Amino acid sequence: MNVLLIGSGGREHALAWAISASPLLGRLYCVPGNAGIAEVAECVAFDVEDHAAVIQFCIDNDVEFVVVGPEAPLVAGLADDLAAAKIRVFGPSKAAAQLEGSKGFTKDFCTEFAIPTAAYRRFSDARSAAAYAAEHPLPVVVKADGLAAGKGVVIAETHADAVAAIDACFAGAFGAAGAEVVIEECLVGEEASFFALIDGAHALPLVAAQDHKRAFDGEKGPNTGGMGAYSPAPVMTPDMTRRTMDEIIWPTVRGMAARGTPFKGVLFAGLMITAGGPKLIEYNVRFGDPETQVLMMRLKSDILAALVAAADGALKTFDLRWHDDAALTVVMASNGYPGEYKKGSEIHGLDGARAVEGVEIFHAGTTREGTRLLATGGRVLNVTARGKTVSEAQRRAYQAVRAIDWPGGFCRSDIGWRAVARERGGS
Repeated sequence: MNVLLIGSGGREHALAWAISASPLLGRLYCVPGNAGIAEVAECVAFDVEDHAAVIQFCIDNDVEFVVVGPEAPLVAGLADDLAAAKIRVFGPSKAAAQLEGSKGFTKDFCTEFAIPTAAYRRFSDARSAAAYAAEHPLPVVVKADGLAAGKGVVIAETHADAVAAIDACFAGAFGAAGAEVVIEECLVGEEASFFALIDGAHALPLVAAQDHKRAFDGEKGPNTGGMGAYSPAPVMTPDMTRRTMDEIIWPTVRGMAARGTPFKGVLFAGLMITAGGPKLIEYNVRFGDPETQVLMMRLKSDILAALVAAADGALKTFDLRWHDDAALTVVMASNGYPGEYKKGSEIHGLDGARAVEGVEIFHAGTTREGTRLLATGGRVLNVTARGKTVSEAQRRAYQAVRAIDWPGGFCRSDIGWRAVARERGGS
């Protein structure tokens, strides 16, 4: 079958890399893609916000299946419009995508279906929100309700920080995403990223991963879209995985179906593993970035077949096989990220980096001008490696990082530190 993949980041490169190996695949297209995706797919340029243009491209190019990578097109209803045009699509409907599109919606949903999460309140004006925050124990979490490209969450250590975050939201720092604010308690524990394919009625868990959100070593600096990840996540024991499915994923599947908005696609649960068990921090309705990079490195099965099964409601008898090896990815980002950064710096040395055993490099923000590879984004490269342990995967990934000549970029040097400490007998 011919497939159209929508997106341009490291997540989409990892998906394109995995899909390109499927025996089911005819031609693989990607819009808009990047320099790395262009090595495994035909990149095309048109506006994906124009749903009619997406549909027409599919008709003109005999595309039978569309995989939507980022969240914004899903929240905008692209899956609905493709389905109405009789084009199969992997990704939830607009109604189901509210699980990511509105944090307030998800918090209310958790209350209705007894899904463990942080205590919260919703606010539509700054004055009421600030008054509540002033009475709330610190730290407190302030979240813009809508999509804010991963930048609409502040963990406020002081009441002044909370008021500043609230004011920023209502002043338009995040556009329409900040028209409403959710304030919630700050959960304590260890975070994990948990994924499950959903076909409306059935759920198939994937292996878990752990992300690194902070910009700098030692979990310091501002939050980012993610500076690295690894899988498996030791905190997700078999018992914790079972509890996550029973207490969080299955109630969500049943609840969405009961509301008449069944979820089809991938549910990405950001979890806090607390002393009392797993609690939901937030839902995403698409694969994580950079978690997808390590998941695809570990996956043995045909990812395209799995995505089609989810779209077709056929997961009940489907299974996935995984490599026992660990995988780890290091994000190389433009200097200044997640703040202001320059575009257009040249990158060298990728061939040497790829020569390291077990390494794949997934592009996130790159383009080619002739033979030159240029950085075009904040997060630019995902240097990803497999190994028998997280420690081995980490060693290989950083060996490859050192082979890359890019003065315009930086990365953390401690990705995977929790798992490596456990492997060395630490806590």
